[in-house]
Amino acid sequence: MAIEFRGARLAPLRDLTISAPNGSVIGVVGEKGAGKAALLRLASGAVQPEAGEVIADGERRYLGPLDALQLSPVDILLIEHSLAHHDALVRARAVAGIDRLRSAGTTVLIVSHELDLLQSLCDEVWWLDAGSLAQRGDPREVLDAYRQSIAEKVRAWGATLQSTMLSPLRPAMRRGDGRAEILSIETLDAAGNPTAVWRSGESATVRVAVRYHDRVEEPVIGILIRTRIGLEVYGTNTELEKVSTGIYAAGERMRIEFGFRCDLCPGEYTITAASHDADGTTHDWVDDAVAFAVADSRYTAGVANLRAKVKIEKV
Repeated sequence: MAIEFRGARLAPLRDLTISAPNGSVIGVVGEKGAGKAALLRLASGAVQPEAGEVIADGERRYLGPLDALQLSPVDILLIEHSLAHHDALVRARAVAGIDRLRSAGTTVLIVSHELDLLQSLCDEVWWLDAGSLAQRGDPREVLDAYRQSIAEKVRAWGATLQSTMLSPLRPAMRRGDGRAEILSIETLDAAGNPTAVWRSGESATVRVAVRYHDRVEEPVIGILIRTRIGLEVYGTNTELEKVSTGIYAAGERMRIEFGFRCDLCPGEYTITAASHDADGTTHDWVDDAVAFAVADSRYTAGVANLRAKVKIEKV
C-alpha cells in the first residue's frame, strides 16, 4: 500500500484505519472540523499521530490552497483545495497532470468541496464526519450520500428560522391603492411548520396573511416565485384557481394558503404576493418580499426539477 493509516489519531481524527494503493486518486470530503486537514498533515509526515501509525512509501509532496500546482513526479501527492483559486485552463491542465501521475503509480489524496470535480476525477472517495470515516467507496455513491446528508442538515437548519418567517416584509418594491395590506408571507414544510428551506419534491405551502382597510369584494390573491436573478418560475392566484374569496369589510383579515409540490432545482428563490381586484387594480403588491432556498441530495441544472426517467435501448 502506498499509504496506510492504522488506528491513527490526531484531533479531530479518531482511530482512523484506511489505506490507499499505488496509482489511485482519492477524494476526501467532509464538513468543517471533520478531520480533512488533519488527515493530510498525517499523510504528509508534517506531524506524527497521537496514537496509531501512518505508513507511507516514497517521497511525499503537500500542496496547500495557495501553493503552485507542482505536479512533477512524486510517490504521494496531497492536495488541499489547491485547484479552487485557479482559472479553467489551469485547472484542466492540472487534471491532465493528475491523470499522468496516476498512470505513473502516484497516490493522490485530494481534499475539495468541488464534488463534481471529485466525482469525475477520483477512483474512490473518503467521507469524514466528526473525525471518523463515515463512508468510502465509489465516488458517485459516496458523494450522493454526502449530498443527501448536507441537504438534510440544510433542511433542518431552515426549520430553525421560524422567527424570521414572521419578520417584517422587505419587498424590493411595494405598490397599491392601500385598500389592503399584505401582513406576512410564510413558507411551510409538508408538516405545516415554517421553514426557510424546502426539499426538492416535498409538499410545500405558501401562506399569505392580508388585512383590508376598505371594503373589498372578491379580492384576487396571488403569488409569484422568482429566482434570485429575477426569472419568473411559477405564479398563480385565486382567480386562476377558480376560488371565491368572498367580501371583506374594513379591518377584516384573510389568511390563504397555496399548496403545491416543490419540484424546483436546488437554489435560492423569492416570493412576491399581491391582493388586487379582478380588473387588475392593485390593493397591495409586495415584490420579492420573502426569500427561501431549495435543497436536494443531488445536483440538477436549471430551475424545474422534472425528475427524468432514463431508458436506454441498444439498437
